[in-house]
Amino acid sequence: MPTVLVVDDALFMRTAVGNMFKEWGYDVHIATNGKEAVDLYPQILPDIVTMDITMPIMSGLDAVKQIVPNYPDAKIIMITALGQQRIIVEALEYGAKDFITKPFDSTQLKMVVDKLLDL
Repeated sequence: MPTVLVVDDALFMRTAVGNMFKEWGYDVHIATNGKEAVDLYPQILPDIVTMDITMPIMSGLDAVKQIVPNYPDAKIIMITALGQQRIIVEALEYGAKDFITKPFDSTQLKMVVDKLLDL
């Protein structure tokens, strides 16, 4: 069973994205900030990560900066709000593999996930 790490400080987003992945047959793991993601990543080695950019304690960008040097094949999709293009460019430079802009639906997310996993 493929695994996903859903990283978001908003309960609604964690639930919505987590449910999408559950429907697709993924084992879903949750983190509420970048620090939790950095700590959890080596324990579960997820097939894919969805990473919110703006979170307390540690941002998604800072989490990418810590995860990718140790796990260069990490497939991290940044979840962004409109107006965060500069941060997206920086996240991609640091090794995030793709991004999706809120609001999005399951079809849009599935296309990005399938592309990264070569499905």
